[in-house]
Amino acid sequence: MLLVYTHKITPRLTYTFRHIFIRILNIEVNFTNKIEEFIGHDGPKFSYTKQALGSELFVKSNDLMFNQGIDYIDINMVKWGEAPCFFQTNVSAEVPCDIFAASFYLISRYEEYLPHVKDQYERFPASESLAYQNKFLDQPVIDMWAYKFRDVLMLHFENYRDDLKSSKRKFTYISTIDIDNAYQFKHKGFTRSVGGIFKDLTQFNIPNIWLRFLVIFNIRRDPFDMYKKLLLMKKKYGINTIFFFLLGEYSTFDKNISPGNTSYKLLIKDIADYVKVGIHPSYFSMKNELKIKKEKEILESIVNFPITRSRQHYLRIEVPETYQHLVDLEIAEEYSMGYASHYGFRASTCTPFYFYDLDFEIQTPLKVFPFAVMDATLKDYLNFTPKRAFNTMMKLAKEVRKVDGTFITIFHNESVGGSGRWRGWGRVYESLLIELSKVL
Repeated sequence: MLLVYTHKITPRLTYTFRHIFIRILNIEVNFTNKIEEFIGHDGPKFSYTKQALGSELFVKSNDLMFNQGIDYIDINMVKWGEAPCFFQTNVSAEVPCDIFAASFYLISRYEEYLPHVKDQYERFPASESLAYQNKFLDQPVIDMWAYKFRDVLMLHFENYRDDLKSSKRKFTYISTIDIDNAYQFKHKGFTRSVGGIFKDLTQFNIPNIWLRFLVIFNIRRDPFDMYKKLLLMKKKYGINTIFFFLLGEYSTFDKNISPGNTSYKLLIKDIADYVKVGIHPSYFSMKNELKIKKEKEILESIVNFPITRSRQHYLRIEVPETYQHLVDLEIAEEYSMGYASHYGFRASTCTPFYFYDLDFEIQTPLKVFPFAVMDATLKDYLNFTPKRAFNTMMKLAKEVRKVDGTFITIFHNESVGGSGRWRGWGRVYESLLIELSKVL
């Protein structure tokens, strides 16, 4: 067991250290503010306080870990080897930055509580983040710091080297599929179908009109109906897969078929027999707990079991309000932690973590699963070709593999279909599964 001496044991401190040592490094950790207990400990240990007690392994602490509330913090970036870091303490020290306070700043999403300019969908934009501005958004720096600190521990405690190293975890991959629009043409109802035909006519999109009729009369498969293929690929490559279903009322931003549609209900029930499923709360649910509750109850009534997974439509989360609502609704796993406009690690970690509520200074039971990349980000925001998108995904997976973390992607049934605006993208998803299945 690793023992940490500190002058004050705070919720922020225990939360951060447990993420780094237990969830990333699988090292049991305990804390003490008693000097005699620290001196008498026979095993790996270090002090985390304002001044070293003697010649022990020491990391100088930043006040952030002992404060409460939110204040503006001036941050200067430096390097620890190849890794970017901040909250510098001593250039010549083995650990030149307070990586624990820096980790807390990033993983608690401290910067999202500060005043910032929102994007057109009222989201915290990547461009406002420290990671984007300092070009480390594509690196899980918290995990990198954890592994570098483990190396320091092994140098200091050679007798425990094997114990520290044997705690190595394994790289994992979670594929998540968002069902924003279950079908392109089927089950849309008379009004929406006629409206779609008139829209295609005004745009002289005759092939789309012809395809719509072929689908409606069951001559051709609906382009978005990729469910059998997705389930077959999940089985073939042994990939952990989660489907998120949009069940909100029709709006400008929520254009799925009605949650009351019998065919849609049967589709959801069928998929839930083979993979994990979750709710995809609608666009206007970001600050509306009642909407999330209603949509969650609809999905539960369809699948007949409690729903504990969630991802916000359009990735619209307001920290901490949205997460507070999800906690109240007994959602256990949340998958919205990432950016729509950029790929990378919004919380600077590729390890699932528990949401820390800075309003109440507590760790909540809501486990956040940060994703690294979304298909729509690469196509719609960054205009990547399918080949460049695939290479970018593999590059991100490589970064996660370096620290044996959890790599999470978002695809849509539309992009897997590879038709219409997704033409040429049909092979990207399976190509990714083929490559990742080789290293799992």
